[in-house]
Amino acid sequence: MKFLERALRGPNEWWKYVLLPIIAFAIANTIGAIPLGIAMVIGMAKGGEINPNNMADLSGLGFDGNTSLFLMLFPFIIGLIGFILILKPFHKRSIKEVINGTQRIRWSRFFYSAAVWTLISGLILFADYYMNPSHYELNLNWSLFFPLIVISLLMFPFQTSFEEIIFRGYLAQGVARWTRNRWFVVLLPGILFGLMHIMNPEIKEYGFLVMMPQYIIMGLVFGLMAVLDDGIETSMGAHAANNIFIAIFVTAKASALQTPALFVNNHVDPVNDLIIMSFSAVIIIVILARKYNWNFSVLNQRVEGEKIE
Repeated sequence: MKFLERALRGPNEWWKYVLLPIIAFAIANTIGAIPLGIAMVIGMAKGGEINPNNMADLSGLGFDGNTSLFLMLFPFIIGLIGFILILKPFHKRSIKEVINGTQRIRWSRFFYSAAVWTLISGLILFADYYMNPSHYELNLNWSLFFPLIVISLLMFPFQTSFEEIIFRGYLAQGVARWTRNRWFVVLLPGILFGLMHIMNPEIKEYGFLVMMPQYIIMGLVFGLMAVLDDGIETSMGAHAANNIFIAIFVTAKASALQTPALFVNNHVDPVNDLIIMSFSAVIIIVILARKYNWNFSVLNQRVEGEKIE
């Protein structure tokens, strides 16, 4: 095991684990948000209005869903670059070592996990559409749909990798450093990941107590995958696949992803979605555990190793 153990070596003052994520998100939301800010100013100058109920919906400013999606995802690229640039002088650690503690990224795990999650999501959408066709409205516009696929495939991996590297990689290593407890590595970053979504429009539309468990459970599942697989490639792949699938195939009025997706879901049931998501999480854990021979007893093992400053 090398992923969490890597945090036992090198400079690891606690305040760095607080400061670096703040800096990374600040870079994303200032420098990275410049194109979005310029677009919003131009849109308002032309008489457009921001949707107060969903800040991710820029249609009131005259932008189509693809342009809006690009502008919303671009800051994550800049934030990721900023994180990588600061990581080395802070911790004498490379981005690859944050991903799995070594100098090699296991891309096969990324793509396998992404494929599995896409298959699960596709089967669930097909089944729900078959049983409840009235809940869905076909929204196909070829001139927007093909660019949506390209933008989603190119941009979402940066957004989801940024979040996975921060929460399941960097903060997980920090928690491991100070607690030596793998359960805390799963729990604490998972809860923080969920709370990060507190401003999402779904929270406002359906309520904190209904929606927040979805985000937290997803964070816990990704954290469990990272600990069991001794690295975050599988969680990176599943997270990217989840967001790409939703963006391309199904959107909703209150969704944070306002895209020209194939379908619009006009009958969102957040409780049912929570049940389905939990079921999907169990399925992918079982599949990946069998594929990679995961040993669940590792969760009860302390993170051991000699601290080298």
